[in-house]
Amino acid sequence: MTAESAKLLGAALAAIDPWAHYRYTPEALTTFLQTEEDDAPRLEILVDGALAGAFSIRCTWLRGPYLQFLGILPPFQKNGVGNAVLSWFEAEGNRLHARNIWVSASEFNVRAVAFYERFGFVRVATLEGLVADGSNEILLRKRLTIG
Repeated sequence: MTAESAKLLGAALAAIDPWAHYRYTPEALTTFLQTEEDDAPRLEILVDGALAGAFSIRCTWLRGPYLQFLGILPPFQKNGVGNAVLSWFEAEGNRLHARNIWVSASEFNVRAVAFYERFGFVRVATLEGLVADGSNEILLRKRLTIG
């Protein structure tokens, strides 16, 4: 993730849900996106050379990686970009011989929850007030076949 990409994405993603709902500032998202962590890389999503979004994977979590962040810019939504990220994520989980892959989504973000469920994720818990009081996050898991 370059500093320039983090700044562009921070500003754009702060204007859309779920980040707008939680009043994340462009600066807060920019800081998150450009922070380097060995176990949680931040990766740009490029489509035909254009910046389309970003994602971050927490590599070691509950017996499998956790999709910590997925943000796709509106012009690139509903065009298979999210499916490509989840396919890569599942392949990475299999490469790591993980039992599970994990993701969470805000309960009010019904499109995101449905998207993950279509990809085979199953709701396993509701995390009350995780991000903000009065809002819940849905934790979802996809079990992987260990070969």
